[in-house]
Amino acid sequence: MSQAGPILFVSDAERPAFVAALDEGRLFPVIDTDWASAVRAVEEVQPAAVLAAVSAGHEPQMAVLAKKIVGQSPYLPFVALDATGALPHNALPFSSRGGHPDRLIARLRAALRVRTLHATVLRRLPEAKVALPEADPARDATVLLIGRGAAYPALSVALGERVGVIGALSIEAAAKHLNTRDLDGVVLAEGFTARVTDAFLTVLAEDTRFRSLPVVVTAHQLTQSYDLPNLELIPGEPAKVAASALPLIRQHAMEAQLSRTLRSIDAGGWLDPRSGLLTVEAFARDFAKAVEQALARGGGLSVARFAFDPGNSRAQLDAARILSRLMRQMDFGVAQKDGSVIVVFAETDFRTAHMIARRLSAVMRHTSNGKHEMRSDPVVSVDSLSPSDTARSLLARLSADASRAAS
Repeated sequence: MSQAGPILFVSDAERPAFVAALDEGRLFPVIDTDWASAVRAVEEVQPAAVLAAVSAGHEPQMAVLAKKIVGQSPYLPFVALDATGALPHNALPFSSRGGHPDRLIARLRAALRVRTLHATVLRRLPEAKVALPEADPARDATVLLIGRGAAYPALSVALGERVGVIGALSIEAAAKHLNTRDLDGVVLAEGFTARVTDAFLTVLAEDTRFRSLPVVVTAHQLTQSYDLPNLELIPGEPAKVAASALPLIRQHAMEAQLSRTLRSIDAGGWLDPRSGLLTVEAFARDFAKAVEQALARGGGLSVARFAFDPGNSRAQLDAARILSRLMRQMDFGVAQKDGSVIVVFAETDFRTAHMIARRLSAVMRHTSNGKHEMRSDPVVSVDSLSPSDTARSLLARLSADASRAAS
């Protein structure tokens, strides 16, 4: 991978062998600096990534450096080697476990891909009516928590304070969620044997869809290596596990956000970069056209509305992402300002639309978000186009059906 700029290595001791191996492989030219000069070095060297060897007492300097790095654009990956204390929110943890440079190279490559994606989006933004979402990507992140031990409820709360959490008590349930949800991380907690953990990690590593996912294991020593660049062993208290995992989760959520933004630019700004569905204007245009064509040609057209508690905006966002992932190519949808999500099923009769909507709503129901375990059970209404309909009358009937169903 070509990278613009060297790796800056920050340490008050000499380079460990696995960092020296980066330089020797000519994969990454590494420039050394000490903690006292680190902030200045970021300005002068313009690195593509920063690696820092963190020892006790470096916390104040670490905080200043982290702040400097956060202000850089495009995204500047910051990897903290073998840190024992709490990390700044943008420092990716990396334990050198036996000092294999391959793991570090994989971690850097994954982070540099996000930097390249960010640079591409920034370069192309001016050509479309698209803005990068302002919010911290971690706020929209979703993490799969798998476990059944005593620490599971506390981990669920600690993670739920920071991100959306989907819980799974078995590997089988986890596999279902992996196939239906856009996830930004997996936390594998206690309750499974080393053999089950090994089998699960092997399956993740063999599937390209999951390879760049942050995977945090809390309960087992990892005796072998897996082709998972963002795999990290983080034992300890639930709050520590959640805080240490968060930078990896945030980086993945940022990558997903940038990918959606790029798709939106490719679509001329008609896709909403946050939800992945159409913008309100694009939906109105496409829906009017679809109704017109269905009436002229006599093909079926059905619409489903998934309404959520307006106080639970997170549930709407999750639903929109589930739909953008699971709906068929010919279908399209929108996240409405009233907290609902509407999907149009082309060439589909009422019965089939009802069945699809029921399946989609079952996937949504499995997500609980935040500290209060807010369930996201949608009120679902489905309707089909009749010969006397217009786009407006069909949507009005759908909303009326929904308010009747909710009361």
